[in-house]
Amino acid sequence: MVPAVPAGPSTPRRRALTQQSFEFVPASVVPEDRVEPIAVGGGRIYVGTCGYSYKDWIGRFYPEGLKSSAMLPFYAEHFSAVEIDATYYRVPSAATFISMDRRTPPDFRFTVKLPGTVTHLPSEEAEDVPDDARVFRENLEPLVASGKLAAVLMQFPNGFRPNSRTEAYVRALRGALPDLPLVAEFRSREWQRPETLSLLSEASIAWCNVDEPQFEGLMRPSSDVVGPLAYVRFHGRNYQKWWRHEKSEERYDYLYTPEELAPWTERVAEMASETKTTFAFFNNHRFGQAAKNAGMFAGMLLAHLEP
Repeated sequence: MVPAVPAGPSTPRRRALTQQSFEFVPASVVPEDRVEPIAVGGGRIYVGTCGYSYKDWIGRFYPEGLKSSAMLPFYAEHFSAVEIDATYYRVPSAATFISMDRRTPPDFRFTVKLPGTVTHLPSEEAEDVPDDARVFRENLEPLVASGKLAAVLMQFPNGFRPNSRTEAYVRALRGALPDLPLVAEFRSREWQRPETLSLLSEASIAWCNVDEPQFEGLMRPSSDVVGPLAYVRFHGRNYQKWWRHEKSEERYDYLYTPEELAPWTERVAEMASETKTTFAFFNNHRFGQAAKNAGMFAGMLLAHLEP
């Protein structure tokens, strides 16, 4: 483990990983057993998927004929956590979050993506964080009150590059959402520097590690930890469709091999040993491949952690 910078209330660190490429489409993607939280020291690792309500999961993960309202309860029978991504496109009502709470067991955990209207830098004329942040926080209260909200993911666009104004905006987002556990996912490699980890540490914001194609300018694989929460998103490695595709979901048409995930078992286990809660979410969601890989990865973690 290599220390990155001495900063704030925690000491972040960083490490690079290597990647390969592979493609395959599975016929069935439902884990044999429920993917329970994995205990590591005094902490836990949750493994799940980015989103759960996909039509192309029907017949692969969900049974044919299953109603959309039954998807979340079915998902919760097989996983203990999910990342809600639909919130990036609109702010759901409080009733939506109440429904999510009621349709999941007490041990289930949600991470929820902050609306894109909030994570895109406002115009220079705008002085404050958009009001959608306030509405989002108010409507999110049912999950906060139930204890099921684990984190809020701030996914910044590729054009959100490090400078004094964007760094000030990151601090402003913490000020606008002072009581929520925040995670920052940057899309530009320019943010992968010690100064960013110091910024996040000072603002008590966790860092999101990612696995994705290694095109110039995209984020490098890493295993950075800032604070008591660790986070990893697996986007897949579909080099052919990452930039050129007819439908955006084609970008996430990818199935990881065990060989590609093996380096992550050690890193995630190590991150978990330093934190209270670790999340590993798979975003290669086309045809339910995320569910397949999430179940696979959880099994690999358990095997890695066996004494």
